Amino acid sequence: MFPTETILNHEMTRIKFLVDMNLPRTLAVLLNQNGYPCRHVGDIGLSQATDEEILEEARLSGEVILTHDTDYGKILAFSGETAPSVIIFRFQARLPEVFMRRILKDLPQIQGDLEKGAIVVLEPKITRVRVLPIKRVN
Repeated sequence: MFPTETILNHEMTRIKFLVDMNLPRTLAVLLNQNGYPCRHVGDIGLSQATDEEILEEARLSGEVILTHDTDYGKILAFSGETAPSVIIFRFQARLPEVFMRRILKDLPQIQGDLEKGAIVVLEPKITRVRVLPIKRVN
């Protein structure tokens, strides 16, 4: 289990997650155990769904997508939409605990952006945030 004081101190329980197929199901289990409502797309019949279908499910359910897939960011950038938010992991890890630790570390700083609508990219040493909608420059 991870420290519950992180959840209580930062009131993180409002954030809900939808874990993409390219991340382990056990990440969803860990998030749920630590007070973050979370579903894995493979557990809700979306293992063969398109990115657009997963985006729509997350939008309707008010969830933040967790993924390795950069296509979500591209789709959202060109859509003009403000939801759903997406966290894209740009590092590899074998253990779901590594992803969990990174979420807990960065969530206090990115929660407000996620609630409004954002694409967040978590790299090994950098966190980048693009607030939605992304405005096109002519």
